[in-house]
Amino acid sequence: MLKVKDTLRATVNLTFDGRVVKVYHGPNALERFTQETKILRLLEARGCPFVPRLLEADANKLRIVTSNCGTRVEHLDEARRKELFDELEKFGVRHDDPDMRNVTYRQKDGRFCLIDFEFASILPGFEEPPAAA
Repeated sequence: MLKVKDTLRATVNLTFDGRVVKVYHGPNALERFTQETKILRLLEARGCPFVPRLLEADANKLRIVTSNCGTRVEHLDEARRKELFDELEKFGVRHDDPDMRNVTYRQKDGRFCLIDFEFASILPGFEEPPAAA
């Protein structure tokens, strides 16, 4: 595994088969783990195509495994960055940390993506996932 982030709040590793493993620690780790898993499940249920897919969630280890959404983006103009975070709100989620460090680029389809949803919030009226068709 390749360590890509190691901070007071989380350690993130990239596996050789392309999965992302995030372990939460530090202040409010369980709360942040719970929030991120809730947000990722909601976004998947709503069909959001530009966020990671939650593959595993282990509350005992405070660890999630997600799909990989590409590489971090170093430069993106302010208008495009704002547009990307605004697009997320159409799926009922406000990121609440709209920094460049949370933008990736998925080369296989040329799509900018968003990551790191531990501080995100669900917008009013979007609390429940959509009903199955």
